Amino acid sequence: MNILLRAISRVRAYGALVMFSHTLFSLPFAMITMLLAAGGMPPLRVFLWIIIALFAGRNGANALNRYVDASIDAKNPRTAERHIPAGKIRHIDALVIAVVCFAVFIAAASALNRLCLYLSPAAVFLFCIYSYTKRFTWLCHIILGITCAGAPLGAWIAVTGGFHYIPLLFASAAALWIAGFDIIYGTQDIEFDRKEGLFSIPARFGLRRSLYIARVFHIIMWFMLLSLFFITKLSYIYLFGLAVCGILLIVEHYNVDPSHRRKMKLVSYNINQIIGLFLMFASVFDMIILW
Repeated sequence: MNILLRAISRVRAYGALVMFSHTLFSLPFAMITMLLAAGGMPPLRVFLWIIIALFAGRNGANALNRYVDASIDAKNPRTAERHIPAGKIRHIDALVIAVVCFAVFIAAASALNRLCLYLSPAAVFLFCIYSYTKRFTWLCHIILGITCAGAPLGAWIAVTGGFHYIPLLFASAAALWIAGFDIIYGTQDIEFDRKEGLFSIPARFGLRRSLYIARVFHIIMWFMLLSLFFITKLSYIYLFGLAVCGILLIVEHYNVDPSHRRKMKLVSYNINQIIGLFLMFASVFDMIILW
């Protein structure tokens, strides 16, 4: 029994390390583009490999990020209790998880189609390079957004084997959305980043202008998603979901408070998880009911 409890505890620790729940930021856009590309549900084999690739890529990137940033996290009072600096998980464990996840990601890409396989090294490169970007550019938030935006684009390619402007619009919207709330989250570390010589939009432009940039990103993102109402088969259920997401974004920006850690987690992550899921469910329901 003790061995089983320790194993369960270890699995939970690994899940927290890779921020398993954060896959919700990539999943909604990927699912929507997958269904649009297939005109409904794709073959089960394709669907399963897309899910495997999505989870493997995202979790591998998160594990590598924790490995690369462990020394920085240890210096920051806000992050000092994360698993590696707190000694709950070894550095090598996080690296092994990342390598295994990337191997699974490439295997899933190869099982989908040749173009997915050819593009998979580029995706892995983005997964890896993002973790280092805060050391040399304040564009790190945008690079994170671009990295996560590969999910909807990859889902479309997995189904169709080719490119199209519709997934590019979804990918661009996802990139701006994720970059925007990552900027909001980064406002908590303005002084720490400046002290340590780290690069971020908040450290470069200050609190007020950074929040303005995040708002602009989210406004553009919302109108990009609105444009898809006019150029796809998505209809009024999707539009209703998008309207609710817009209200949630307003709530998010209205409640930003970098001095309040719990509130910042709510506005940076929890609200955006709800936004992503609500948009996905509205879109899926739209396709099921009206197509």
